[in-house]
Amino acid sequence: MAAFTNFVRNFHKSSVRLNTVLHPPNPKDYKGAVKTWQNLTLFVALPAIGLAMVNAYLGEKEHLDHFHRPEFIPYEHLRIRKKKFPWGDGNHTLFHNPKFNALPEGYEDIDE
Repeated sequence: MAAFTNFVRNFHKSSVRLNTVLHPPNPKDYKGAVKTWQNLTLFVALPAIGLAMVNAYLGEKEHLDHFHRPEFIPYEHLRIRKKKFPWGDGNHTLFHNPKFNALPEGYEDIDE
């Protein structure tokens, strides 16, 4: 008989938990949690993203200060152009940077 009573109690508790999941409490009860997440977003997450951006910018700036472009070696298996690109003069890639990217003939002359 005690086992049956325990079963009924546990069954009743599980139905209450299921009812809570299917019908959550009033959204007005969550105002504190919403305010907490808003504050975390505004005062923790956004400044952290800003600091990460500044760190990346300064690191890249430091890297470019001592950048040395390697000597161009015309390897046969690199920069193959069997067909022209559909933009510009057909020889530059879409995101071509004359300081870093070589053409099949070599680097472009740029004034630094």
